[in-house]
Amino acid sequence: MITNTEIEYKGNLYPNQIVDFKQETDKFYFTTENGVILEITVLRNSAIRFRYATDYRFQPDFSYAISPTASKGYNQLESEETSTEYLIRTSKIQILVDKKSLRVQISDLEGNIINEDESGFHWEENHEHGGNNVKMSKITQTGESYYGMGDKATHTNLKGKRVSNWVTDQYAYTKDQDPLYKAIPFYIGLHNNIAYGIFFDNTFHTCFDFSHERRHVTSFWADGGEMNYYFFYGPDMGRVVRAYTDLTGTPELPPLWALGFHQSKWSYYPESRVKKLAKKFRDLKIPCDAIYLDIDYMDGFRCFTWDKKKFPDPKRMIDELYKDGFKTVVMIDPGIKVDRNYWVYNEALEKDYFCKRADGPIMQGKVWPGECSFPDFTNPEVRKWWAELYKELIAETGVHAVWNDMNEPAVMEVPSKTAPLDTRHDYDGHPCSHRKAHNVYGTQMVRATYEGVKKYVYPKRPFVITRAAYAGAQRFTSTWTGDNVATWEHLWIANVQVQRMCMSGMSFVGSDIGGFAEQPNGELFARWIQLGIFHPFCRVHSSGDHGDQEPWSFDKEVTDIVRDYLELRYQLLPYLYTMFWRYSEDNVPMLKPLVYYDQEDPQTHFRTDEFIFGEEILVCPVQEPNAKGRRMYFPRGKWYDYWSGELIEGGMEKWVLADIDRIPLYVREGAIIPKYPVQQYVGEKEITELTLDIYYKEGVEKSTVYEDAQEGYDYTKGYYSLRNFKLNGKEKELIIQQFKNGTYITPYEHFRINLIGLPFAIKAIEVDNVEVPLKQVKPNGDNTIMVHKDFTELHIIGA
Repeated sequence: MITNTEIEYKGNLYPNQIVDFKQETDKFYFTTENGVILEITVLRNSAIRFRYATDYRFQPDFSYAISPTASKGYNQLESEETSTEYLIRTSKIQILVDKKSLRVQISDLEGNIINEDESGFHWEENHEHGGNNVKMSKITQTGESYYGMGDKATHTNLKGKRVSNWVTDQYAYTKDQDPLYKAIPFYIGLHNNIAYGIFFDNTFHTCFDFSHERRHVTSFWADGGEMNYYFFYGPDMGRVVRAYTDLTGTPELPPLWALGFHQSKWSYYPESRVKKLAKKFRDLKIPCDAIYLDIDYMDGFRCFTWDKKKFPDPKRMIDELYKDGFKTVVMIDPGIKVDRNYWVYNEALEKDYFCKRADGPIMQGKVWPGECSFPDFTNPEVRKWWAELYKELIAETGVHAVWNDMNEPAVMEVPSKTAPLDTRHDYDGHPCSHRKAHNVYGTQMVRATYEGVKKYVYPKRPFVITRAAYAGAQRFTSTWTGDNVATWEHLWIANVQVQRMCMSGMSFVGSDIGGFAEQPNGELFARWIQLGIFHPFCRVHSSGDHGDQEPWSFDKEVTDIVRDYLELRYQLLPYLYTMFWRYSEDNVPMLKPLVYYDQEDPQTHFRTDEFIFGEEILVCPVQEPNAKGRRMYFPRGKWYDYWSGELIEGGMEKWVLADIDRIPLYVREGAIIPKYPVQQYVGEKEITELTLDIYYKEGVEKSTVYEDAQEGYDYTKGYYSLRNFKLNGKEKELIIQQFKNGTYITPYEHFRINLIGLPFAIKAIEVDNVEVPLKQVKPNGDNTIMVHKDFTELHIIGA
């Protein structure tokens, strides 16, 4: 039973007495005496939507965030009424709605409270703009911690902090500065080993207070719109994150080259400099798959144009770069130069596609080209037009991918840094002001870009990047953490930001390696590369104002370190690709903070440095200068030192050696890590064998390797290779079973298996129950085994 209290919020006196109740299949409606309606929708057994109306009226139900393929369905739904409350029960949770106050309490079926309202829903009229400011307050449970919220440059655990969501161009932002470039109003609560999540799907300026103002209260509110939030129950954190990610969607698989290393700068020009850059990579044998062209490739910063003095024949240049393995990525911004001699501007003007101010004139603001107008990407006609603009750039000129920047939208020389709040938007047939559309503007721009790139690179797969994003943008795009700074503090920030983004449904993310503003020294650059190769999006990008930031820009020692780690990245591509497949298919984040990995261990709740890369690899970057090592925490289980093979028991903190050429890197016992040979770019070599590093464990473990053609869409028709391995280690034997799925035939015929940590000498080997001569499968006489890729069972017997 909920204990009632009476709290007054500017004229709205609680309790809110429920005077009417009705049920329509999976929807429940509770109407109060003062015109509030609570709509509860059961989406899944553990996923519930809460939506509040005032004055007896709901606003039109529309969201850019929700994936059209989000899962729905439940296997049990019951409701009942008592003298004091209404009860809704699924097979996982029960929801109590108090009759006197409309307050909600959610518990598991054993009665353990998961989440409960404090004063619950309350609101006040927004006299300046109309509508309401809406707020929800929750009781903070004992020992509760909070995670998620996307692009925040602060500690992983948000307990005691207040953050806001208003996508903002924050050049050279600092630790704890807020808001930044993305608005992802989703958080995970954890208490008493129970995890849950709340996604507040409201695109206005939103704020979240995680027991900052009042120690025992967590609240979230918006400057307009509805109180509309989704609740997800775990009890483990993984289920919560996967449920939110399922609701807002995941991307299709990228081309494999998009997971390689990318080099960028503001700006590489003219053509001769770009060609010199490409040649240097190949001469020094430093792997690289993509070169980026920033705004200076354009004619006077006009989007969809080329400066023919700097790039006289862009198609020829792009073709020549491609022959040497480089894909060309170009920037496109939303600001269209006000110029009557500019065809893009004229088209948008003629079609009435630009955003307008409240009284009718076209909204203008200064960006790189000078005065600009901004297409209204919340208009589906504008998105379709914008997508078509990529035909010449992609299909005719040959550009491989597109990078959308400044799409908050950023507007210079105004205090707000963005469009005036009275700017009008179509919002897919739900007209509104910039107050509502601002946070989704960048997402709708990159959505249009994605559709255009996808159409014109077909039958290949698209790759696009955005700076600004709202929840759900991950369906269309990758992203990075914006204009960071070349400091050790920002190396720490990059680490926590990318972990947090992965926990917030957007895994295809990285940072500007080395820092965008200012210039790192060689040591910082080397340490940042060591971290960056373990981020899903791996790119060096810098302003160019403070010096060069290519892999060879420092001394030979740093260049060699960078090469070694980029080679490791390319070796791990099949592992990384399998991570992405898990993310795309099963909503599993590609990086996992330690609290995600083991929420039962309180030592993980405030760890920021260590993370799990995929399912099997533990990474802990060095984030201080002059370090020869560092202390790090090993979570439960046993972990092999990647460099030495030493086996370390988890559940404790330990000093580890990490000189300038080493990052603390560990592999979970029982893991099977697939590797490709080192390539200078994806597709340079035909893969003639797949290496499997197998880390012995006494007991049973499972691993997966996913492969396909690395491009195109045949994988959606079953043309992929999915190999599920089961490892069973015993005192004197090791059994590895393989279960295959998919019709894709890999180009290699054999596995090269490296057995690591094997506690016995090999006496005999059986392949599919047939003993084979050791010389046949152990050509080098060590613990390396060559075996056909289609084996069903490999039995290694000890002496």
